[in-house]
Amino acid sequence: MERLAADSTEAQWLLSVPGVGVLTATAMLAFVGDVQRSRSGRAFAAYLGLTPREASTAGTRRLGRITKRGNPYVRMLLIHGARSALRAGQATAAPDDLRTHAMRLAARKNYNLAAVALANKLARVCWRVWRDRRPFVRREAP
Repeated sequence: MERLAADSTEAQWLLSVPGVGVLTATAMLAFVGDVQRSRSGRAFAAYLGLTPREASTAGTRRLGRITKRGNPYVRMLLIHGARSALRAGQATAAPDDLRTHAMRLAARKNYNLAAVALANKLARVCWRVWRDRRPFVRREAP
């Protein structure tokens, strides 16, 4: 797998995202195929089953659990990568902006909910990196 990822420029772009490893990058490449099928990062995250289920009425918007549509293996890898990135963010003195939101959410809510929210963000970042054909650039936390 490592040799396959080393030969693929798309895999190298995905590997630049924190929380994305060799297994996640190659599984995402194999499952998705062409990133141009998704029109946005949100559509890509929904394709992977990482967006909340919505049950809304006229004036009330209710977001529930994630839809779990798409490939369960890729979704599981992204969630585990998000947990790893969260744990690494807690250990470092200067976390980046991807982890800051999830760490604040983990402090207020459930740790697993924060990990799934970060996995959603990671999926969107992966879509953007893959679509723009450039590696991920970290931004400092505000």
